[in-house]
Amino acid sequence: MMNTAAETCPLCEGSGWKSIPGPERRVTRCDCQLRARSDALLASAHIPKRYEHCELSSFTTDFPGADPKIALAQIAASRFVEEFDPRDGTGILLVGGIGTGKTHLAVGILKELIAQRGSHCHFSDYRELLKQIQNSYNDSVQATELEVLRPVFEAEVLVLDELGAVKPSEWVWDTVSLILNTRYNDKRATIITTNFPDEPAAAVSGSEAPRSNPAFAATRRETLGDRIGERMRSRLHEMCRIVRMEGPDFRQKFRSASFR
Repeated sequence: MMNTAAETCPLCEGSGWKSIPGPERRVTRCDCQLRARSDALLASAHIPKRYEHCELSSFTTDFPGADPKIALAQIAASRFVEEFDPRDGTGILLVGGIGTGKTHLAVGILKELIAQRGSHCHFSDYRELLKQIQNSYNDSVQATELEVLRPVFEAEVLVLDELGAVKPSEWVWDTVSLILNTRYNDKRATIITTNFPDEPAAAVSGSEAPRSNPAFAATRRETLGDRIGERMRSRLHEMCRIVRMEGPDFRQKFRSASFR
């Protein structure tokens, strides 16, 4: 179908190529083609509607008055985009409490990598991913486990949101190990968010004995080591830069202020 006059790009006149100024006649992909490719990559990245608005540039706007330590994370995220090298597979681990903007930054990074580098990206919620894998074992479900995991394995850049949010079990640990080890071995970058502090499991930190004490269990906060296992926590340190986003729950703070 031919483009109408209103749809025809003035730079390339619908050819998809534009001339490069210089003594020799050369052409390159037109901006309209690059935008179309970015739009297609963005649509295939499966970013949830709740986070479609998230941009790196809007982080401080969407989180006004955020703790300075959290605001510094925006700088770290922008630097990650600038220095991104798909050949070494280095990712980023965003660690912080609920409501500190981790998912906002993760999506912002993903969108910048699509726009600037044309990276093939995929967003996956950790809890939903595990549910989809479990559902694939049901004979009535069409998708196989491999089909569920294929985009997770093959994405040049994967956002794995809320790692550790599911209560640990041997199956959960095996699945996390499979995902992270596959991406590590294939040198594919992974952007991870977690609400759990990047600290060792209780057994490693020497606090295993008092865990049976109800008072201890009530006061001790579970760690990333508890939720995904120490081996995988160690692997994350090989795979990712660590960015800590400690501060109050901004969403709760905003809700409280709106009712005053």
